[in-house]
Amino acid sequence: MTALAEIVNLPAEAIPPRAPGLLLFLGDVMEAGYAKTAFGLRDWAAERCVGEWALPGGRVSAGLLPLMPREAVARGAGALVIGVANVGGVIPFSWVPALLEALAAGLDIVSGLHVKLRDVPDLAEAADRLGRRLIDVRTPPADIPIASGVRRTGRRILTVGTDCALGKKYAALALAQGLQDRNVDAEFRGTGQTGIMISGDGIPIDAVVVDFIAGAAEMLSPAAAAAHVDVIEGQGSLFHPAYAAVSLGLLHGSQPDLFIVCHDPGRNEILGYPGFPLPSIEAVIAQTVALGRLTSPTIRCAGVSLNTGALDADEAETVMAETEARLALPTADPMRRGPRFERLLDACLAS
Repeated sequence: MTALAEIVNLPAEAIPPRAPGLLLFLGDVMEAGYAKTAFGLRDWAAERCVGEWALPGGRVSAGLLPLMPREAVARGAGALVIGVANVGGVIPFSWVPALLEALAAGLDIVSGLHVKLRDVPDLAEAADRLGRRLIDVRTPPADIPIASGVRRTGRRILTVGTDCALGKKYAALALAQGLQDRNVDAEFRGTGQTGIMISGDGIPIDAVVVDFIAGAAEMLSPAAAAAHVDVIEGQGSLFHPAYAAVSLGLLHGSQPDLFIVCHDPGRNEILGYPGFPLPSIEAVIAQTVALGRLTSPTIRCAGVSLNTGALDADEAETVMAETEARLALPTADPMRRGPRFERLLDACLAS
């Protein structure tokens, strides 16, 4: 459903004449939550990431080798990936000179922002003149149908969240991988720019006209064999003041049999929205069940995924144990794996 696979998700020999490496562009971002694309590629496509490039004033690092574009090309980079997912998905004017420098150095540019690279005249002119590619991942297919609401065969698991940028993609990727390791016929279904970059396929749900969001979700996870499991990457939050509509359309179209609630125990407010408190996990479960029953009458919560990256091992175990005891649901941090994650997988396979 996207051409990004020709850059990110195919082996080097499959994408001549471009080099396979990626330089992650962090711009001048100040908040780590807005650099989730860079972090996602670092964690799930590490073998392709040769380094990072941040502009003066930027305060976020993905922990990769700092490189200028020409240095990255010398180390095997063929594309610069904009690793930022900012509010509104815009390309600030302050980034344009840097992006032009990347093109001049020999890099294609891959973007997951709402603003299209070719809508920036200087970038379009330079790319055409230099023979570089401008690849916009947030481009949905043109043939999305209106949702039917008809129940489909196969099983579907959706990750939902108390907020944006707290682990829905990571949880879905880890669950799909964990199920595959158990020889389950499972597939990750990407719905955001980073998930699409990692998997090489998917539909950018938040770029779909709202009337077609549920239809896009039906298209993304079609009818399948009874034993097949689609693990669908969630978007936004049903409690988000700006993005709840996307979350609801994805929920209705996905028709999940099960959902996993994703939560950051260190976050108290909606990211970027001071004064909007984070909802409780219990509230998210109740809201998801109430709204999800429209298209999936037997929908239920299978467990909880916590983002404990800011905690040490003992602190993480304490918060996971407390959450599991309070909710009576398996609780794990999928990135830590271990017995807790295995119990979460068990719950995803329970009938």
